[in-house]
Amino acid sequence: MTSAAQEAVVASCSFCGKPNTEVERIVAGPGVYICNECVALSQQVMDATTTRSVPQVAPWQQIDDVGAVLENLPRIARTGALVEETLTGWVRRARELGATWARIGDALGMTRQSAWARFSGEE
Repeated sequence: MTSAAQEAVVASCSFCGKPNTEVERIVAGPGVYICNECVALSQQVMDATTTRSVPQVAPWQQIDDVGAVLENLPRIARTGALVEETLTGWVRRARELGATWARIGDALGMTRQSAWARFSGEE
C-alpha cells in the first residue's frame, strides 16, 4: 500500500492550493479543482449567509492587514500557474484531436496567431 507521500500529485485545489496528496478528495471542474476541505468551508459560508445579506466584495478587499494580503500572494500565484497549466493541457489536447489554431483562438476569444504564440511552445 502506498502512502500519501508516495502518491503522485495529479491536481491541486484551485482555492487553497493543496495537492491531492494532502486532502481526502479533489473534484475536477472545467479547468478548476476543489478539495473536500474547501467544499466543507464553502458550505459553512453558504449556511451562515443564508439568513443575512452579505455585501458582494472581492476577497482582497475584505482584508485590511498588509501581512495577510502578502501571505496570500504566493497561493494566488500558484493558482494562476495551475490555471495556465490546465488551459495549456486542454489546448494541447485539442491540437492532438485535430483542432486548428484558428478554432482554438475562436474558442478563447483571440486570434489564431495569439493562440499559437501563447500555447505552441515554439518561438
